[in-house]
Amino acid sequence: MPEDGGRARRIWCEFALIDGVVTDAVTISIVDGSIVDVEVGTVAPDDVDVLRGLTLPGFANAHSHAFHRALRGRTQSGRGDFWAWREQMYRVAARLTPENYLDLARATFAEMVVAGYTCVGEFHYVHHRVNGDPYPEPNAMGDAIIRAAGEAGIRLTLLDACYLRGGASTAVAPEQRRFSDGSVEAWAARVERLSGTEVARVGAAVHSVRALDATSIGVVAAFAARRSMVLHAHVSEQAAENEQAMAEYGCTPTDVLTDAGALSPRFTAVHATHLGVDDINLYALAGATCCFCPTTERDLADGIGPSSALRAAGVPLSIGSDQHAVIDPFEELRGIEMDERLRSMRRGNHTATNLLTMGSANGYHSLGWDNGGTIAVGALADLITVGLDSVRLAGATVGSLSEAVVFSATSEDVLNVIIAGRTVVSEGAHTTLDVASELRRSIAAVFAEAP
Repeated sequence: MPEDGGRARRIWCEFALIDGVVTDAVTISIVDGSIVDVEVGTVAPDDVDVLRGLTLPGFANAHSHAFHRALRGRTQSGRGDFWAWREQMYRVAARLTPENYLDLARATFAEMVVAGYTCVGEFHYVHHRVNGDPYPEPNAMGDAIIRAAGEAGIRLTLLDACYLRGGASTAVAPEQRRFSDGSVEAWAARVERLSGTEVARVGAAVHSVRALDATSIGVVAAFAARRSMVLHAHVSEQAAENEQAMAEYGCTPTDVLTDAGALSPRFTAVHATHLGVDDINLYALAGATCCFCPTTERDLADGIGPSSALRAAGVPLSIGSDQHAVIDPFEELRGIEMDERLRSMRRGNHTATNLLTMGSANGYHSLGWDNGGTIAVGALADLITVGLDSVRLAGATVGSLSEAVVFSATSEDVLNVIIAGRTVVSEGAHTTLDVASELRRSIAAVFAEAP
């Protein structure tokens, strides 16, 4: 990361979102990566960095598979569904090494940063060699992801996923061997060896009810609870997943997770596309959260999740870019509302303020950074500034800035990004990386690797 985060600094914002309200002339004081003072109605002092536009809490990408970025544009020909796409994903996973994954993850994380994401949850399950044998350093792949995030400048929660089977009473397939530790005990022993940094934490994940039996899910949940780790799981992304759980357990994936002790305020169900009323009530009772990934769910023809029903039940929603068909937090946020409009044939299901909270504070909570995603004293100094001069936002008034940004802005409108008090993006460009070149080089290297 750039070296300006350890000292005190002051930032003057033309406009800033404070407690959901657009406020003008705001001075933010930062010390050691945290906000120590917020003053409104100020004149820009001589010793501050001036940010023109609307400054927002940074967005959290609560669900990422960084290596999927290599698939962009390569899976759109022909017909098919999630399961056909998965076979293409497996072929890319087979090409990964700790070395080329470091480069690809760094480039993907850097693309997130320039798009306005300041924190990412990397749902990590490519652990071992292609044949399933561990690397000499068992966490070589996870360590590469942590290093990549640090070099890209983004805050990280590494969600290390347990993956033990191919389905009910089915061993992992050859293409899944590198995902599996062989047993839940071996998974736990490996994860114990992971360590975070000042801006990187370790969390846990159940890949899916399909990939773990109920007993192993319980072990993962207990492991995470003892260490106060956040716990994520893919849940009901596909109708077929519900059918498989019903055939094996006689209940839904959410029921299986509940009975295994997985649900809690630290738990996030990713996708949560095909939920019933009882499932929604279980998340509400547990204080759990759900992460929607609209650009992925539409790209893979997954379906539309019950966002309004979840919000009405009091279940916080967050966003993720998952397979990175698009990396643009504004597209994910408005996708939640636009998809709900298509389903309900009604507008105004989620306000701009609701959606911005999903993108920031809710996402930070999902990833275990509860003091992030807001502009307030004591909060993490993770901020983005959206320019207001583009053709997309020209003409917006102060009273409509939140709506204009949520429903019309794109990642191209992000001018400046500050993470942990450090400037990582300035005037739309990453301060240390040529992101497009990094992407081209790293993706080419993955496809050059022997499968």
